[in-house]
Order: sequence, then structure tokens, then C-alpha cells
Amino acid sequence: MTIPTSTLDATAVTPLPEAVGRSPGQLMWLRFKRDRAGIGAAVIVLFFFLVAILAPVISMVYGKDPYTLYGQENPGLLNDFGYPVGANGGVSSQFWFGIEPGLGRDVFTQLVYGIRTSLLIAVVATVLTSLLGVVLGIVAGYAGGRVDSLIGRVIDIVLSFPAVLFTIAFMPVVENLFVRPDEQTPVWLRAVTLVIVLSAFGWAGLARLLRGQVLTLREREFVEAARVTGASPARVVFKELLPNLWTPILIQSTLLLPALVTAEAALSFLGVGMIEPIPDWGRMFLRGTEVYQNDITYLVFPGVALLVFVIAFNLLGDSVRDAFDPKIKR
Repeated sequence: MTIPTSTLDATAVTPLPEAVGRSPGQLMWLRFKRDRAGIGAAVIVLFFFLVAILAPVISMVYGKDPYTLYGQENPGLLNDFGYPVGANGGVSSQFWFGIEPGLGRDVFTQLVYGIRTSLLIAVVATVLTSLLGVVLGIVAGYAGGRVDSLIGRVIDIVLSFPAVLFTIAFMPVVENLFVRPDEQTPVWLRAVTLVIVLSAFGWAGLARLLRGQVLTLREREFVEAARVTGASPARVVFKELLPNLWTPILIQSTLLLPALVTAEAALSFLGVGMIEPIPDWGRMFLRGTEVYQNDITYLVFPGVALLVFVIAFNLLGDSVRDAFDPKIKR
């Protein structure tokens, strides 16, 4: 039996019952809720953020802080070589994750405050990076011509620049400019410098992506219609282009944050990140590589925490991408 073409056409354009009367945001949320991996990743990410926000409360309830040298102040916690006397790095009911070899600081509160440090720097850098990428990407794609060519060359230079080597060489220069030889480097200077460096080298990828999107969108009928009606370039950008760019912006920002957390930890591991006594995951890694032969436990805790956070955030980014645009779901 042959089915009439009109029936096939009507069936093809008939929306699914779940899509009737729902906004794009509601449909996105509906698709996201069905992704169990995405929901699980979101719960883990939310847990890390809550730990970072509530770090002082956790420290107060736990009864310890990340700065006190418990191993040196309390005899019997460290042996003559500076390693924890107890098994598994000194893990006990008093010190949940053990104590740091040498200085004897509490590992649990170091880890909690390390999350706070890494996330604070990464979140600020992600916001600045996204702003730079959005502005320069949209300007390059919409303006075209020499402006597009100039911004394109800057993007190519930034993407090809050795960011890590530049940061290692740049940090001592900043300290020599703003800190006298007889003074200690302020914590805020290191934090601000890290945010600036991470933002300066992180925006180019987003800008290139948005430039390509804008080059396609500016030739669409709704943009041409807005121009014909006399809309200003600012109105075209904010009313016509930007609403169609929120999906790639949100997806890229979601994937960018864990990358910046890892980058901040790597810079601290290399000695150009946050300085003592501020707790930091990267510096915990550095100390862990020095003592792992005698106390592997101290290296395990920050390693597992960073691994879980990065994997969860990447899974969350993939789930958000699939929820916004199910056509690209693998």
C-alpha cells in the first residue's frame, strides 16, 4: 500500500509530544535530565564548589586549619626524618587525610582550601577569557576586512605562543617590578598575575570559534532584515547575533574552567603559581613528588581530587553540549 506523500510530510513536521509548548531552554533541561552521566557529573561539580565556598566552615567544624604545623608542635606525629609516624601518612580519627611530611600540616584542610584557591583563580580567569573571546570574536566576524585580518593574526600568534615558558619567564619580571628585594611577594600579586596570564592565553580559541559562527550568521536573512530596517551595528550584535551564540559560549566556558584549574595547578607545580603558605593543589603535587617514595598517601589525595574534578567537569561540558544541540551527540 502506498502512503500519500502529504501524510509523510505531515508526519515529518509533526513535533514530538514532549516538545509541544516548551521553550528551547525547557527542552534543553529536559534532555539534560535524561543524561545520567551529566546529572552525576553536575552533582560532583556542585560538591566541589560547595566545599570551596564552605572551606572556612568545614575547617571550623573539623577543628584544624591548613597553616598550623601540627607535626612540629605535637611530639610523636613525625619521626626523626620528618615523615608521619602513623600508617598511611598519619591518617587517623584526628587527622582524616594524614599530615604533611616535614612541616606536619593537616592534609585534609590543605586539600579543602586548595580547592578554594584553584577554583577562585580559574573562575575569574574563565570569566575574563570568555569576555575577551566573545568581544574579539564577534568584532572580527562582524566587522570583517582589515579588522578581521588584524584580530585573526593576533589569534594565530596567541595560539602559537609558548604560554608555559612565557609565564615562567614573566613571573620573576613582575616580582622585580612590584616587589622590593627585602620584601616578600604579596599573595594578591601572584593571584592577579596568574589570572592575567591565564586569560591572555586562553581567549584565542573561543574567539576563533565565534568568528566563524558570526561569519556564517551575518549572511542570514534575519541579520540582513535588521540592517535593512536601519538597525545599528550594536543592535544587530546584541539582538540578532549574540542570542544565537550563547550555546557555543556556554559550552566552551564549561570546558574551559577545568582546563584552567589544571593549568593553575601546573604553574604552581613549576614554582610560578601561588606561594606559601597559601594552600594549593599544584604545590601539594610538588611536595608529593618529593616524598612519594616514603609517603605515597600525600600524593594520592590531591591527585584523586583533581582527576575526579576534571573528569566530572568534562563530562558535564559534554552533557551540556548534547543537551543544547542533540544533533551533534556522538
